Amino acid sequence: MAFVLLVINQLIESQKEFLDKSDPSIDGYNIGMNCGETAGQTIFHCHVHLIPRRKGDVENPRGGVRHVIAGKGHYEDGK
Repeated sequence: MAFVLLVINQLIESQKEFLDKSDPSIDGYNIGMNCGETAGQTIFHCHVHLIPRRKGDVENPRGGVRHVIAGKGHYEDGK
């Protein structure tokens, strides 16, 4: 299992390096996995999301990608 995690990490790092060279507007990344139906996984296999982020892509980036869908990310206020 440790080998698989190492290879996944190497893939993320290589793709991040590629994206950084290809698009200087990228300021950061979110990395995520949906594991299980309750977490939103619809096809049951191992997959990793590498999501490039840019300053200003959402009004308040606190909390990662939850705010990409308007009105869906404010867990602090019960939504």
